[in-house]
Amino acid sequence: MTTTNLELDRESIGQIDSTDQLTDVLAIPEHLRDALWKAESAQLKEWDSPAGLVVAGMGGSAMGGALARAALGDTASRPILSARAYGLPPWTTPDTTVLCASYSGDTEETLAAYEAAGALGATRVVATSGGKLAELARADGVPVIPVAGGLQPRAAVAYITVAALEVAARCGAGPRCASDIDVAAEHLEELVVEWGPEAAEDSEAKALARALVGTVPVLYGAGSTATIAYRWKTQFNENAKIPAFCHELPEADHNELVGWAGAAELGRFGAVFLEDSDTHPRIADRVELTEALIRDAAAQTFRVPTRGTTSVERVFSLVLLGDLVSVYHAALRGVDPGPVVLIEQLKRQLAER
Repeated sequence: MTTTNLELDRESIGQIDSTDQLTDVLAIPEHLRDALWKAESAQLKEWDSPAGLVVAGMGGSAMGGALARAALGDTASRPILSARAYGLPPWTTPDTTVLCASYSGDTEETLAAYEAAGALGATRVVATSGGKLAELARADGVPVIPVAGGLQPRAAVAYITVAALEVAARCGAGPRCASDIDVAAEHLEELVVEWGPEAAEDSEAKALARALVGTVPVLYGAGSTATIAYRWKTQFNENAKIPAFCHELPEADHNELVGWAGAAELGRFGAVFLEDSDTHPRIADRVELTEALIRDAAAQTFRVPTRGTTSVERVFSLVLLGDLVSVYHAALRGVDPGPVVLIEQLKRQLAER
């Protein structure tokens, strides 16, 4: 039962959160540090991939690759792209590095991409907690970056992101970010205090979760925050068990903006604009004007800035905030954020075919 009066403290959330997703979100700073150690333990050598890096994965595992690209920003020197499909993009060559990321190690699309990369002769690296992918990689002599077990795949986002950043550095697609990751982890610990369950009930994370109850969240980003907007969307889907949608500026101003004229007659939509201090000044103008133009049709509108100095800090500040908001939103709806029943049902049905 939905209630905005629930105290968003550990005890109240714990009565709903059967698998303690809240603790996994609060552990993101430590995940970043542990992920860096695990990536270093893989003892990757340096090599040259003129065609760049493809991160092959699905769901939360694919998200790590996309967030790594967002965190690198203009410092990326070669293409870093995600492949969310069976196999690889047709332009992939032997000069491409393919990071196959699957939390479980049994994601069938990623296993297909692993085989495709091998047939192509591309350099392969694997990031996983185990499963068939780890078995194949070890049999083939492919480096494996270990990922901590016992998590929901979406909660392992820091591990896959750091793995992608480390592989990008090793293959020449971007600079090494180890010091930035350490700085980000320290900063996120401060944000955990500011936004976590011990924070005041009017803290940014709790207030935003309450304000979005009863709405369909529509997330907007630009540049690095476009990927984060997608992360927020998927966290609302999996944790809060509600539809949510995202789009990117400036493209949304050339189509979706007009659709808001009919939004109020169809339902309650809450618009959230994720902003970064390093954005193009015209994007900042667009956010301000777009919010003003849709305000009357939206149930709620919000502008949420990144926090921090480095790109890694800023990206993960909004990852942390969005993850907390989605768990708080689930608690306010009386919904357990852990189980993903329909995904498991789909997997069983696919296995029968």
